[in-house]
Amino acid sequence: MASTNEQAVRWLPVDKIMKTVYFLLLIALSITLTQAEPRATGDLGLIIEREDGAALIINTTEHRQLAEIKGLGDLSHASVVFSRDQRYAYVFGRDGGLNKIDLLLDKLDQRIVQAGNSIGGAISQDGKLVAVSNYEPGGVKVFAADTLALVADIPAEYAPGKRSKVVGLVDAPGQKFVFSLFDAGEIWLADLHDPHKPTIEKFKNIGKQPYDALISRDGRHYIAGLFGESGLALLDLWDTAKGVQRILLDYGKNDDKLPVYKMPHLEGWAMAGDWLFAPAIGKHEVLVINQRDWTLHKTIPVIGQPVFVMARPDARQIWVNFALPNNGRLQVIDAKELVVKQTLNPGKAALHMEFTPRGEQVWVALRDDHQVVIYDTATLQEAAPRLPAKHPNGIFFSSRAHKIGF
Repeated sequence: MASTNEQAVRWLPVDKIMKTVYFLLLIALSITLTQAEPRATGDLGLIIEREDGAALIINTTEHRQLAEIKGLGDLSHASVVFSRDQRYAYVFGRDGGLNKIDLLLDKLDQRIVQAGNSIGGAISQDGKLVAVSNYEPGGVKVFAADTLALVADIPAEYAPGKRSKVVGLVDAPGQKFVFSLFDAGEIWLADLHDPHKPTIEKFKNIGKQPYDALISRDGRHYIAGLFGESGLALLDLWDTAKGVQRILLDYGKNDDKLPVYKMPHLEGWAMAGDWLFAPAIGKHEVLVINQRDWTLHKTIPVIGQPVFVMARPDARQIWVNFALPNNGRLQVIDAKELVVKQTLNPGKAALHMEFTPRGEQVWVALRDDHQVVIYDTATLQEAAPRLPAKHPNGIFFSSRAHKIGF
C-alpha cells in the first residue's frame, strides 16, 4: 500500500508541477544574477563611431569594449555629458538628436530629435537639466535629464526676426548655463533656478563671431574665442557687472589672414598653473596667456594648426593635435619649461584626446585608421593594444560627470 506522501505526488496536477519548476528556475536565475560582478560606472566611457552613428561603451581600466550602441543619428560633430551618478551618457548629434544611453544596461534608453542642427550640450550643476545649443533654429533648449521632456526654450533672437547660431555652451555654478551667439557677437548667461522661467543676462558687442568657449576649472571665468577679429572675450562670473573684457586685442592684428583648415576647439581645459594655453587660429602656434592679468606671455611654435590644446589633469603636460595636413601627429608641451618636448606619430587623423581621471594615460582617436591608441603619459609609449573602432572621432570618460564645463 502506497504511503500518504506517495499518493500526494501521484495525484498532484501537472500544471502545479510546472508552476513549481518555473518558480524554482526563477530563484536559480535570480541567485545567478545577484552573484554576477557589478559594473563600476566610474570606470566607463564612450567612443563615438562617426560614420556609423554608433558609440562604444568601454572599460577604461581594462582597455576593452563592453557594448556597441547604434541608432544615434548624425555624429559628425558629437559631444557627450554624463549624469552625476555616471549611469547615463547624453550624446548630442549634429542632426539635432539628443540620445540618452544607459551605461549599465548597454542600451539606448531614449532618443529625441529636438532641432535641425545641433552643436553640443551641457548638464546642470544639480544634474537635473540637459541643455542643447542649436544652429538651426538658433537657440538653446533645456530638457529634464530623467525624461527628456522639454522644460525651457531660449531662442537666440538678437534682433527682430533674427536668430543666431549658438556655440560654446557650458554649465556654470549656481544652476546656470553660459553660451555665445556666433552671428550676434554676444554672450548670454542663463539662470535656471526656475527652469520654466529662465532669466537671461545678455552681454553685447563682445567681438565678432565667437566660435567656441571654455570655462575655468573653478567655474569663474568664461572665455570665448573670436573668429572674426583678433583677441578673446572674457567674462568674470563672480562680477558680471564689469561686463565682458577683451584680451589679446593686438595678437595677430596686422598679420595676413591665413586659411583655417579646421576650427580650433577651446573646451579642452588647457589651464595649467598661472597659464592658459590656447590654439592660435590659422597659425602654427600655441598661445600662453597669463591668467593673473590676461596678457600674452609667449607663443610656442608647433608643427601645424592646433585644434585641441589639452592639459593633463596634473597640468604638467599640454597635448596638442592638428588640422590637415598634420593631423596624424601629436605634440607634447612641457608646462613648466613652455617648450615642445616630444612629437608623436600615432596614425591617420588623430582627432580627439581624453585623459584618464588622474592623467596616467591619454586615449587618442585615429579616425582613418579605425583605431584608438592609448599612451602612457610618463613614458609616451603605447600602454595597451590598440582598440578597434569604426571612424572614431570622440572619446569621453564618465569622470566628466564631476567636472565643471565638461
